[in-house]
Amino acid sequence: MRVNIYVDGFNLYYGAVKSTPYKWLNIAQMCQLMLPKHTIQDIKYFTARITARPNDQSQPQRQATFLRALSTLPNLTIIYGHFLTNEVWMPVVNPAPGAASYAHVYKTEEKGSDVNIATHLLNDGYKGRYEAAALITNDSDLCEPIRIVRQELGLDVGLLSPYARPSKALLRHVSFVKPIREGVLRASQFPPIMSDAVGQFHKPTSW
Repeated sequence: MRVNIYVDGFNLYYGAVKSTPYKWLNIAQMCQLMLPKHTIQDIKYFTARITARPNDQSQPQRQATFLRALSTLPNLTIIYGHFLTNEVWMPVVNPAPGAASYAHVYKTEEKGSDVNIATHLLNDGYKGRYEAAALITNDSDLCEPIRIVRQELGLDVGLLSPYARPSKALLRHVSFVKPIREGVLRASQFPPIMSDAVGQFHKPTSW
């Protein structure tokens, strides 16, 4: 069966790899290991370019290096949304007696990926570009496009879950669920030194 994969990059990062040594992730290899009986056709990776924070100036460079590694995969396309960052006052949970009940914080929101995933999932489905689809996400906003693909087009849509406890709303709509486990992450790492048309590059030394 020809399967297209739709990856919410930030859900994958925060749900499966953030606190692990497996951030240098070959997504194509991971998907093939998780769906060994199927042909992984197109992989669409949805993300946004991050900006430096005062406590982590090298974060954008690490992301750029990872995106460069992903770009070496012939069947993977990167589709960009964008970030909105604002300084806002937010309420503090259980402030200490006499302490301020609000804190001045950066609030960052990633915009566009959920809409982009829904659009590509539906467009590719209607154009017959896959026999089944698999989503790497935990975003319940995608329930309706999943429902349409399954009910209107009669195609399977599965979930490769980056979270141990996936969204209950998503579980009601998908055809199957497979958790992304540590073993498959460990077995799906890029080599530490890679090359592309520009030249050689290395896995970030710290992450």
